[in-house]
Amino acid sequence: MKRILIAVFAAAALAGCSNYQKEQAEQNKEATKETLKNERKAVDQSADAAKKRADAENEAQKARIEAREDAAKAQIDADKKKAEADAAAQKAQADAEQKASEANK
Repeated sequence: MKRILIAVFAAAALAGCSNYQKEQAEQNKEATKETLKNERKAVDQSADAAKKRADAENEAQKARIEAREDAAKAQIDADKKKAEADAAAQKAQADAEQKASEANK
């Protein structure tokens, strides 16, 4: 909308203007184009930065999830080893008690 209005005003201004006025209108047109180009660049850069930030946040979240998962797996493995060790100790104790009982007979 802004661009259309600028173009309409520029066209109207050029219809009955002197060379100086035409030159001024052309300079204004070029300045407006440059401003819009710079605004577009700023928007693109902002969007790129937001995308990079979102990607980094996603990667960090993924790493946190994987770390929690690894910790849970490690805890399960440790619990399993403890249960196996407890079972082996109980078996050894039962065997020892049985041998002692047999020795006392």
